[in-house]
Amino acid sequence: MENKGSDEVEKLKTKFLSVWHNVKYSWALTTKTSFSRNSPVLLLGKCYHFKAEDDSSPTEACYEAPDDDFIMGNVEAFRKDFASRLWLTYREEFPPLPGSSLTSDCGWGCMLRAGQMMLAQALILHFMGRDWTWSEALTLQPLDTETRTTTAAKRLVASLEASLQVSPRQSDPQSSTTPQTRAAGSAQEADAHLKEMYHRTLVSWFGDTSSAQLGLHRLVHLGLTMGKQAGDWYGPAVVAHILKKAVEEAMDPALAGITAYVSQDCTVYSADVLDSHRASTAGHVSTERSDAPPLTQNNQQASASTLQDSRAVIILVPVRLGGEKTNPEYFEFAKVRNSILSLEYCIGIIGGKPKQACYFVGFQDDSLIYMDPHYCQSFVDVSTDDFPLQSYHCPSPKKMPFSKMDPSCTIGFYSRSVQDYERITQELSKVLQPTAKDKYPAFTFVEGHGRDYELSAGLTPEKREWPFIRDPKRTLSMAGDFVLL
Repeated sequence: MENKGSDEVEKLKTKFLSVWHNVKYSWALTTKTSFSRNSPVLLLGKCYHFKAEDDSSPTEACYEAPDDDFIMGNVEAFRKDFASRLWLTYREEFPPLPGSSLTSDCGWGCMLRAGQMMLAQALILHFMGRDWTWSEALTLQPLDTETRTTTAAKRLVASLEASLQVSPRQSDPQSSTTPQTRAAGSAQEADAHLKEMYHRTLVSWFGDTSSAQLGLHRLVHLGLTMGKQAGDWYGPAVVAHILKKAVEEAMDPALAGITAYVSQDCTVYSADVLDSHRASTAGHVSTERSDAPPLTQNNQQASASTLQDSRAVIILVPVRLGGEKTNPEYFEFAKVRNSILSLEYCIGIIGGKPKQACYFVGFQDDSLIYMDPHYCQSFVDVSTDDFPLQSYHCPSPKKMPFSKMDPSCTIGFYSRSVQDYERITQELSKVLQPTAKDKYPAFTFVEGHGRDYELSAGLTPEKREWPFIRDPKRTLSMAGDFVLL
């Protein structure tokens, strides 16, 4: 009887916390984010300058309410690029999560959501390329003090108005274009339509149902094998391993051409990554690429042999950039030009403040730019043909000083092929080269396989949360060994 009473108390506590978190995160009481006009803004490898010519206005400008001369810079391009990234937030009223009665992840699922956003960026690079932007990105409304109901109503009205405006233009009999122009336009429209199909399919993979390939239910299910329950705190290293399993075990044929690799002890073993690249796609290649254009990073044409004989690899590197606080010596490695977040194949960093995760996508000066999952939205049924996409895109970036960043994080990269990986290792080796101030790199590349260095197998979730802890049986004199500051 005592056990039964304790179970009932725990259930009541869970329900109370769930209700409280739903209320707490249902409102987006955001402050406006300021950007400097005089410093470049880096967003996942893209550089933007907000300072207009002959601009004599103050050096600080508000992003969400720019004045006319501010728009003369490429602010609109930055807004569209940022808003095109997939935004995965808390949700409520979805089917119960595996092993629990929870129907919301409010208050505890932020790191899983951040991991989903990083994985989504890798898939955008894989299927649509870095230059892709969502056509409706600039129509998103800022997140102010509106309730979700008000926002949803506005989106519905906007969607209906847009559909009414599009129809007449599609059948306009007054078109005076030449056949060649129409053919070129048709090819562009077909390509744009195909990318939008990828866009919608990609979002559906992150839906909040048990059937979604990369959805929260699937991630929680995989977390159970690591001792994590729904409602527990997930650290960035554990999430990296969960994402790896989710990608590897995804059943959709379109995901057969991509896999994931998680570094060990802050070390990327090149032979393991190359093996992942060269692994057979088990006959799924023709299904994955049969109707897909050769969309490659940096708009480079991919050869048929590259697409058919190798898989793309998502490289996830859990690191710890200091002790209790992030060591300032690592700031430069993350923010300066030609460094981690300025590289197009970098898919961002998941981390945040202690017990408050976020997805870092860029920086300006000494501040990180991030996407915040701490906003509770209603469940969306992604199984329908025309489910709304607006709630999966964020109109409002946030900034955080590097000094407030939690030292525990996971850095992600996307490598399309063996050739890409060789270029990535060359470039990152230069970025990671220690300076006179910082004696040790954040992580390293080492030739060979992880098994060649007798890494311990079967790490517990606790050890995965501390990826810098090495096997005590290993000697300190081996190649590539280092100690974090």
